[in-house]
Amino acid sequence: MPFSDYKTALVTGASSGIGAAVVERLRRENIEVHAVARSAEALQQLAARTGCVAHVIDVTDRQAIAELTRRVEFDILVNNAGVDRPKKFLEADEGDIDLIVDVNLRAVLHICRLVVPGMVARDRGHVINISSIAGAYNFGGNSSYHATKAGVSMLSNQLRIDAFGKRVRVTEICPGRVATDIFNHVHGDDPSIRERFIDGFELPQAGDIADAIAFAIAAPVAVNIGHMEITPTLQVMGGLQTAKPQPPAKPDQSGEPSP
Repeated sequence: MPFSDYKTALVTGASSGIGAAVVERLRRENIEVHAVARSAEALQQLAARTGCVAHVIDVTDRQAIAELTRRVEFDILVNNAGVDRPKKFLEADEGDIDLIVDVNLRAVLHICRLVVPGMVARDRGHVINISSIAGAYNFGGNSSYHATKAGVSMLSNQLRIDAFGKRVRVTEICPGRVATDIFNHVHGDDPSIRERFIDGFELPQAGDIADAIAFAIAAPVAVNIGHMEITPTLQVMGGLQTAKPQPPAKPDQSGEPSP
């Protein structure tokens, strides 16, 4: 179904990075884009630059999202908003887990619940879920984040089953490392973060991800591009590691285990 068959889009996490690039790309196709994010200033700048409709809404604000979806029928939904609290799961606290689940998974479920039935009724629509290679591969990081992204991946597969028989397409985009400011948001606004994750690497840009999304949307109606894994050429996932057992800590003279 080419772009000419779609009129409106909802993009979450739209104020920067991949989300902003997607807004810009869809606006070039004359789609009316409703951009959702928490950052009012960044959204205002995006709206001035692209002509998108800005909505300062937290995706976990179910009432505000529901009100928006009641007023506008969306042909394209891009679930891009996400957060992370990178730390070992054994060190995770209650707030970390709740935030990651609320933004990365629960909000996606509710937004799909509010938008996809209308697509089915109109026999027209395309859902783009931005997951992550963290949903399919194991690597050192935050297990809560991995779990939510795996949930988004399975949701993407299930949505096609739930909408079976209708021209509602679902595409899961699984980025690896992309050159965006997400690392500063997650790890702190410090020059060392950019040096650690961005500088000196050959990485896809946010616009590359937006172009991939546009490619999936522009495909003929008979074509559903269900899954796209997009990583740097010089990035690989996986790798086998084997550890030797660690001996128990010996107690010191006080009877307490030594550090």
